[in-house]
Amino acid sequence: MEHHSLLTARISAGYPGRPTVLQDVALDISPGEIVGLVGESGSGKSTMGLAILRLLKFRGGTVKGEVRFGERNLLELPEKAMRRIRGRDIGLVLQSPVASLNPAMKIGDQIHESWRAHREEYTRPFSRRDAIELLARVSLTADEAFLDRYPRQLSVGQAQRVLIAMSLVHRPRLLIADEPTSALDAVTQAEILHLFSRLSREMEMSILFISHDLLSVASLCRRVAILYEGRVVEYNSTEAIFRRPTHQYTKALIASMPALPVELAAS
Repeated sequence: MEHHSLLTARISAGYPGRPTVLQDVALDISPGEIVGLVGESGSGKSTMGLAILRLLKFRGGTVKGEVRFGERNLLELPEKAMRRIRGRDIGLVLQSPVASLNPAMKIGDQIHESWRAHREEYTRPFSRRDAIELLARVSLTADEAFLDRYPRQLSVGQAQRVLIAMSLVHRPRLLIADEPTSALDAVTQAEILHLFSRLSREMEMSILFISHDLLSVASLCRRVAILYEGRVVEYNSTEAIFRRPTHQYTKALIASMPALPVELAAS
């Protein structure tokens, strides 16, 4: 399967004082596939996302191993080449939309800044009409007045959709979504999960969906990796994880869930 993968990674990573946050963690993601990475707080799941993008060093961390994206090992690229990949070929959506948006900048300006990061790829400017169309893609009905709003004037759900839109400006082949629904109410969570599913299909985009919530992951992802104490203890299809869990941590996660995902309960 590996030669069909968009991304394959096998890494160890850590920080000063905690050198083994991730221990020989292996992941592979196929083109257009949504893979879930599930783990409790402190398990290293967010570290995995940052390591793939080579952002860990900005937090004092180190990574060893290999992250192969297409034909290239991202861990061996010069920083200039890596900057071209971040945000263009691999997008990132973080946990807190309110903290991730600049409170002093209008929404339209922030979307334009995302485009400017790789503007050399384009033959024409990015217009406000482009921004409105991009927001429509994430199911936000926006107009000129919306682009002139500040983040404080948006709901949390609207802010999260703006962040997702910003990550899509350059049509990345892979999107890393790190706990993107944890700050949202249950109804908005369901809407955002549906949005990720639709975007993956429409844009033929792979997604690494990082979460502590196995139920959310099960409703979205075809395969799931269970991360426990810095190691992947299970990596299988969603159905196999639920029907035939092998690790005690996975069994405990499933036992603590209020209900099985609808599609599994019905089958």
